[in-house]
Amino acid sequence: MYAVIVTGGKQYRVKEGDVLSVEKLNIEPGRKAQFDRVLLIEDGDDIRVGTPVLDNAMVLALVLENYKDEKVLVFKKKRRKQYRRTRGHRQPLTKIRIARITVDRTLITAADLAEEKLAPVEKPVQAPKPKAAAPAPRPEKAPAKAPKKEAAKPKTVKKPAAPKKKKAAKE
Repeated sequence: MYAVIVTGGKQYRVKEGDVLSVEKLNIEPGRKAQFDRVLLIEDGDDIRVGTPVLDNAMVLALVLENYKDEKVLVFKKKRRKQYRRTRGHRQPLTKIRIARITVDRTLITAADLAEEKLAPVEKPVQAPKPKAAAPAPRPEKAPAKAPKKEAAKPKTVKKPAAPKKKKAAKE
C-alpha cells in the first residue's frame, strides 16, 4: 500500500515505515503529524485517485527531527564588471517516518492518536512577532556656536594685458 501526499509544495510517494525529509514543519520531534492532502492511495488492485484530493484519506507520520540541509553556495558574477557575490543557504528540513496510511479517517483508533500528540501539518503554528521596541529618545543637540569669521582673503591684482604687437607692413 502506498500513497501520494502533498506537503511543502512537493509531492511524495510514501508507504508505511518510510523515512523521508520534507520541508520544515513547525512540529516538535516526537509528535505525530497528519497529512490531509492525499492525492492517491493504491492498495493492491484498488487504486483511489482524488479530484484533486481524497476527502477522508489521511496519512499519519512521526516527526523524528528538525535539521538543516547541507550548505548550497550561490555564486553570481558579471564578467569585466568587477561584480562577484557569494552567498550560502541551508534549507530547514524535517525528517518524518510514515506510521499509518488510511482511506477513511474513522478507521484511526484512539491508540494511534494517543501514542504521541497529534499535530495538523497544513496549519502551522506561527509564533507572534515581537513588537518593535520604542525608539530611544534622541539626545539633545548642543547649542549652535557662532559662525567663525573668515580671515580676510588677499585681493588678487590683475596684471594689465600686454600690448599686442603690430604686424610689420610689407614694403
